[in-house]
Parts: sequence; structure tokens; C-alpha cells
Amino acid sequence: MAGHAERLVAVLESYRGRDKVIRTLCYGCQLVGGSMLQKSSGRSEVGRRLLLFSAQLSHCRTVLRLFDDLAMYLYTRDYGLGTKGEAAPLRCLSVVGNLADQLYYPCEHIAWAADAKLIATRSERWWAASTALWGASLLVAVLRSTSVILHLIRKRKKQEGRLEESRMSSLERLVQEEILNVLSSAADLANAIHWMPPGFLWGGQFPDWLVGLLGTISSLIGLHQMCNKGSGGNV
Repeated sequence: MAGHAERLVAVLESYRGRDKVIRTLCYGCQLVGGSMLQKSSGRSEVGRRLLLFSAQLSHCRTVLRLFDDLAMYLYTRDYGLGTKGEAAPLRCLSVVGNLADQLYYPCEHIAWAADAKLIATRSERWWAASTALWGASLLVAVLRSTSVILHLIRKRKKQEGRLEESRMSSLERLVQEEILNVLSSAADLANAIHWMPPGFLWGGQFPDWLVGLLGTISSLIGLHQMCNKGSGGNV
């Protein structure tokens, strides 16, 4: 028990770890609250309060992201056009994903500032733009991880019987981790499309509990990967 508590404290002490915990709690409350409201035909006071709490946690994360631009810029700058050892298609996908992430932040900041009445502009188009950029980044992530999975499977089949058991186990772990990346990004992508304006695919059609379920799945995968990384596992 003490070990789990210490690990949780270590996660909460880092900005990324705290964000992942808040994200998991946010979507978890939306899942439970949405389910309670649906079962009670909208009459559950506890369900309503859980959705309000979830909305406040989401707003908290939005405010904290005001300070993410510089870190994202430095990451994008350092990555540049990728390394020569990386396949060209993967480098291209990574560059597109980085560009989408970089543009996402200012669009969200403007939308937040408009809602807070700090600037005189309509927030709707900026929220739509930030959501579209987030969705584009997630789609790129799905495509990139899928490409990596196919490459690793081909590599494993090609070298099967010639690699040491430890190396084969390492390849298996990498495949499993990329599968988790696909599941996480796909779940978030489904929600991103839901938050697009009505008329775009299934925009606006998900109930609260489904949004919470997809977000919770993605968040738990992120926490799992962060804990594995912290304990020396691969991510």
C-alpha cells in the first residue's frame, strides 16, 4: 500500500503526471455522471454534480495548457525533420503531427480568452479549429503507430529464429505498446470528432457516458504507460 502511495505522489509531483491524473478523474466523473443521468432519465442530482465537477476539471486543464507552448516549440524545433535513421514516411507523419500540435495551442488559448471575455471575438470558430487540429494530430498518431506495428511485425517474421529470445521479447513489448498507442489515440479521435460542429460525421451525437468511457480508456492507457516508464519499462 505504501509503495502505491509513493508512486502516486511521484506522479502527482510532475506536471505531466498531475495532468494525466486530472484527465482520468475528469473523464471518470463524466462516465459515472453520464451513466447515472441516463439511467434516471436526467433526474440524478449526483450525476449532475459529477458532470459539473468534470467540466471544472476540464477547464483546469485548459488553463494549465496556457503554459505548454514553449515546451511544444522546443520539442518541435529539436525534432526538426527527424533523424536519418528513421523511415521517411514516419518522419513525415511526425512533422505533420508536431505542426498540428504546435498550432493547436494558440487556437485553444484564443478560444479560452474569448470565453473569459479577455478578447472581443467569437470563441466557437477557435474551439472548432483547435479541435480539428487535435483530431488531425490524433489521426497522424494512429497512422504512425500502425506503420510502426506493421514494420515491427515484418521485422520479427523476417528475423525469427535468428534473434535472441530477449530481443524477440523486446520486439513483442514494442508491438504491444504501439497497439496501446493506437487504442488511446483512436478513443480520443472519436471524442474529437464528437466535439466538431454538428453535421461533421458524428459531431455532437455522443452521450456524456460514452465521451467519458472513451476518455477514461485513453487516460488509463496514458497512466499505465507513464507508470511503466517510471519503473523502467518501455513506452
